[in-house]
Amino acid sequence: MTCCLNPACHNPSHPDGVNFCSNCGIPLIVLRNRYRPIKTLGGGGFGKTYLAEDVDKLNEHCVIKQFAPQVQGTASLNKATELFEQEAKRLQQLGRHPQIPTLLAYFNEDNRLYLVQEFIAGQNLLVELQQQGIFNQQKIKELLLDLLEILKTVHQQQVIHRDIKPENIIRHSDGKLVLIDFGASKQLTATVMTNPGTTIGSFGYAPLEQMQGGEAYPASDLYSVGATCFHLLSGIHPWELWKRQGYGWVGSWRQHLPQPVSQELGQILDKLLHEEHQQRYQSATEVLQDLNPPPPPVPLTQPVITTPPSPVSPTQPVIVKPASPPPPAKISPLQPTPAPTPSSKQPNKQSLWGFIILCGGLTGFWIWQSSLSGYQDSPSLTQTFKPTPQLSNSPQPSLTPASISEVTLANTLQGHSNEVNSLAISPDGKTLASGSFDNTIKLWNLATGEQIRTLTGHSKSLESVVISPDGKTLASSSRDNTIKLWNLATGEQIRTLIGHSNEVLSVAISPDGKTLASGSRDNTIKLWNLATGEQIRTLTGDSESVNSVAISPNGKTLVSGSFDSDSFDTIKLWNLATGEQIRTLTSNSRLVYSVAISPDGKTLASGSFDNIQLWNLATGEQIRTLTGHSESVYSVAISPNGKTLASGSGDKTIKLWNLATGEEIRTLTGHSSLVLSVAISPDGKTLVSGSSDKTIKIWWLE
Repeated sequence: MTCCLNPACHNPSHPDGVNFCSNCGIPLIVLRNRYRPIKTLGGGGFGKTYLAEDVDKLNEHCVIKQFAPQVQGTASLNKATELFEQEAKRLQQLGRHPQIPTLLAYFNEDNRLYLVQEFIAGQNLLVELQQQGIFNQQKIKELLLDLLEILKTVHQQQVIHRDIKPENIIRHSDGKLVLIDFGASKQLTATVMTNPGTTIGSFGYAPLEQMQGGEAYPASDLYSVGATCFHLLSGIHPWELWKRQGYGWVGSWRQHLPQPVSQELGQILDKLLHEEHQQRYQSATEVLQDLNPPPPPVPLTQPVITTPPSPVSPTQPVIVKPASPPPPAKISPLQPTPAPTPSSKQPNKQSLWGFIILCGGLTGFWIWQSSLSGYQDSPSLTQTFKPTPQLSNSPQPSLTPASISEVTLANTLQGHSNEVNSLAISPDGKTLASGSFDNTIKLWNLATGEQIRTLTGHSKSLESVVISPDGKTLASSSRDNTIKLWNLATGEQIRTLIGHSNEVLSVAISPDGKTLASGSRDNTIKLWNLATGEQIRTLTGDSESVNSVAISPNGKTLVSGSFDSDSFDTIKLWNLATGEQIRTLTSNSRLVYSVAISPDGKTLASGSFDNIQLWNLATGEQIRTLTGHSESVYSVAISPNGKTLASGSGDKTIKLWNLATGEEIRTLTGHSSLVLSVAISPDGKTLVSGSSDKTIKIWWLE
C-alpha cells in the first residue's frame, strides 16, 4: 500500500502497482526510495503525519512528519519552520536514549521538509487511565522512577521538554515509558526566557513561570510531572481545578483523591507542585533521591564475633570490627540552572499569562492528536490503536490566548453545495459539525480538515447545529420545522423532535446535557428533555421569530434574540428551570441574529442588524456597543477564556474584539460572501467561519 503525499488531498491508500493518486492525480512516491507512506495519522495547517514503512528495514514501521504549511505571512512560516527543525535537532540529540524516539532522517524533497522518526508501539497514559482506571500509589512511584530517569538525561543535555502530560508519555509494549513530542523543547541557558508574550505548554500542566513569562527551568518540567501524577491518581484533569481555584489547587490536591497517599509520596508531590519554581525540586536527581532514600547505617555499638574458617583455630574467636557501611550509590548530579535572583517585582499571580503561540510543540501548529503511540488511529496494525479518549465532558485545553498577536488562515474546507450557516465544535476539539442550506450536516476532522461523513435526513436547509457537553449527541434544527438528534460518533439518527409549527432557527443545550432549547419562526421557544425527546414546556412572549438561543454556563438562564418589527424588545432572559421570563433587554435594534454568553456568565453579546451590543447578564444593563462592521452581524462567539469576541458579518469579514474594553483587535478577510457563522474551539486556539461562499475557513489564533 502507498498513500498520497499531497497535503491538499485526503490521502487515500492505494494497492501496490498504482502509480497515481485516484483522488488528486499526483504521482505516488516513496520518499528517498525508502520511506513508503501507508496511512495518514493526522495533520493541520502546517503539514501532515503519516504511518510509513521503511523499505530498507523489512518494512519496519516508522512515522513521517511532513512540513507543508498553508500559511499567510512570513512570521508564522518562519516560526513553524523553526519548530520543525528544532524537533529534528532535539530527536537527534536525545534519540539515542532507549526511551526517546529516534530520529531516522530529516531531508528536503519536492520542496517540502520531512522528518522521519521511530514508531512507538504502545498507548499513552491518558488511554491507560481511561481503560484501567486511576493509578494506585505503587504505580505512581514506578512511573516516577521510570520517567525521572528519562528527564535526567534530557536535562543533562541542556533541554527542557515543557509539555509533559499523560498524552506525551507512551507505555511501550515492553512496559517501559517513552517520552515523546519534543517540538516544544527549549535549549537551556542560565535563565530560559522565550519571547515575551509567547508561552508553550498545556494548560493545567504548565507552571506559573511558563504561563506568565515564558520562563522554563528543569523545575518547570518537574511541576508538569507532579500535575501528571495528580491526574493519574485522581482521574481529574488539572484544568478542571484551575478553572475554579487557579494555582490554589496545588495546596489542596489531596482532597480530590479517592484514596489517600502516604506521607512520603504526598510530600514529594507537594514539592513537585509548589507554585514558586525556586521552592520545587531543582533536578530529577533530587526527586529520585527522595523516592529511594539510602538505608540507615548499621549502628556500631557492639563488635561482631565471627568464627573464621580453617586454618584458624575455632577455639580462638576472632573479633572483627565491622566495616563502615558502603555509601549509597551516587547518582551523577544534574547541574541545574541556577534559580534567578528574585526581583523586587514579582509576577502578578492574579493576572493571566501572555498569549500562547503553541501547545505541545508541533501539536500547536500540526494539531495532530496523540493516541496510543502519540499518533492517530491505525486499525490496520496488529497493535491496538485507539483515539485518545476524553476523561470528562470538559475540553482538555492548552493555554488559551489572552490576546491575539497573529491570525493564520490554516485551511479552507470545501464540500457543501450551498451556504454554510451553522457550525459547532465538539468538546474535545476534534470534530467540527457544519450545517448548510444544501439540507445536509457534514462532520469534519478539525485537525486535518478531512470530511468524516455527511448526515442527511432534513428535507430543508439547516439553520443550527449544537453538540452536547459530553460530545455524544449532535442536535440540528431546520426549516423543515423539526429538530433531529444524531449519534456524533456513528452519524446515526437517534430521533426527530416535532412540535414547532414553523422553521426552527436555533438550538442550544444546557451545560448538564439534560435540556435542549429551540427557537423558532413560530415565535416560541421550546424546552425538550434531550435524553427522551419529550417536550418539557413552551415559552411564549416574543411577537415574532426567535432567531437565536443561548444558555448560561450555570444552566440557570436562557437568553433569546428575536425579531420585533414594532419595538426594540428583542432580547429576553428566561429562568430555564421554571420557564418564567426574568427581564427584557431594550436593544437599539429590532433584529437580533445571534446571542452568546461569556464563560463566566457575566457578559452577554448580541449581534444585530447594524452592530454588536454587550450586556451585564445579571443586571440587564448595557455595557457598550461595538461598531465597525458595515453590514449585519450574523454570528458572535466568545473565547473560552472570556477575553476575545469573534463576529461574522454580511460585510464578508470576521472581526476579533477585546471583550473587556470593546476595542477591535483585527479584521479577517478571505471569504468572498457573507460570513454566517463563527465558532471557537474549546482550547481557544482555533476559529472556524462558515460563509455563503459555501466554504468553511479554519484560522489559528496566535
